[in-house]
Amino acid sequence: MLLWIAAILVVLWLLGLLGSVGGGLIHLLLVIAVIVVVLHLLGGRRSRV
Repeated sequence: MLLWIAAILVVLWLLGLLGSVGGGLIHLLLVIAVIVVVLHLLGGRRSRV
């Protein structure tokens, strides 16, 4: 789930970077996406019972 959110945020960041719309917001989305990916990698895949 977190990986999907990160992927969506990265895509939105790339679209915003190409369109140059909302510069500050775009970088904020990128930072959030990176944080989500790092948390996902650190947490690993936990088995749900």
